[in-house]
Amino acid sequence: MILLSIETSCDETAVCIVKSLRGKKIRFEVLSHKVLSQVDLHKQYGGVFPALAKREHAKALTQLIAEALDEADLLEERKNTFHLPHAQKHKLKTLLEREPEMLRALTTLFEGVQKPTLDAIAVTAGPGLEPALWVGINAALAFYHIWDIPVYPINHMEGHIIASLLSKNGSTYEITDAPYPALALLISGGHTEIIRIPSWKKYYRIGKTKDDAVGEAFDKVARLIGLSYPGGPHISRLAEKARTDGVVVPEEFRLPRPMLHSGDLHFSFSGLKTAVMTRVKKHPSLDDTQKESLALEFENSVTDVLIAKVKQAIYETNAQSVIIGGGVSANNNIRRAFENLAKSERVELYIPDTSLSGDNGLMIAATGIAHIEANVLPKVKISANGSWSVEQA
Repeated sequence: MILLSIETSCDETAVCIVKSLRGKKIRFEVLSHKVLSQVDLHKQYGGVFPALAKREHAKALTQLIAEALDEADLLEERKNTFHLPHAQKHKLKTLLEREPEMLRALTTLFEGVQKPTLDAIAVTAGPGLEPALWVGINAALAFYHIWDIPVYPINHMEGHIIASLLSKNGSTYEITDAPYPALALLISGGHTEIIRIPSWKKYYRIGKTKDDAVGEAFDKVARLIGLSYPGGPHISRLAEKARTDGVVVPEEFRLPRPMLHSGDLHFSFSGLKTAVMTRVKKHPSLDDTQKESLALEFENSVTDVLIAKVKQAIYETNAQSVIIGGGVSANNNIRRAFENLAKSERVELYIPDTSLSGDNGLMIAATGIAHIEANVLPKVKISANGSWSVEQA
């Protein structure tokens, strides 16, 4: 079975083509994997601008799919002129009436190449930015209506969980069997949540942020101390330099650990951002050492809270394994802290390769393969759901 995945939930346009392999475990070979980032376009806004993200997905997606099909040796040009039947053209026009540029591109693709040997399409349907999600969904539905390829809607956060369970051997990936019950900590620009996983593909959210997601907090704090978007990598770089240089954070830059002793598994990071703002106002012209101190203290504060909450969740659920997923899982200090926690608590730790920590098509493809293996049925009617909980995946 060969599957194409599409991911357009935020500011990465991503596609992946995989071929499932026989065996007792879920295994597949990656035939093509492409990710086109919009991060440079969104820098001027200090964050992702939804209308721009939608426009760029629509501009890039068809070409990216064509390139992936070509790389996977699935693209065969028609030798004779071919035009779509009127009914199919009408269906495409209705489906893509708000995306005229993508309508033209997809029509050219459908009329210019033979139907590829694709057995299924997996597409992110949420959570995320709904205008951006619709671009990927409508492209997937176009493949269904023109080439009769079944479509599987995928929850983006489940994709991050599956990505953390992937083990790689060359171009082949396998979904690892984690010991259950398990916990997943999902940390990204839009999400901070703890998921209880009593068994394979059973998800229950037991903790979440009350305001800012951790990745959002990184970006806001970075902006406060004069660092560009996206802020997470810049904060991490300064914090690592401070550790290497042996910087001791002065008392005036010490920060709180929000909700550390709240007794529940929820988070709150907006107050931490406000605490940084208060300190920056007292020092409007931060020098390099002061920036390093604030970056170090902020990163330590976030890490302390994440570790404390997951540790509490381990005790409450008797978890045998911990899964860390999402873009913020690429943070070196957070990775080290959870490696230490796993050793001290004697639990298995699953954390994605940094190349798969951000949004990508491979995690959506892997989740699509997992759904098909579990006999989940494809859908004909699919809607973008910006707040789709992983509990409903």
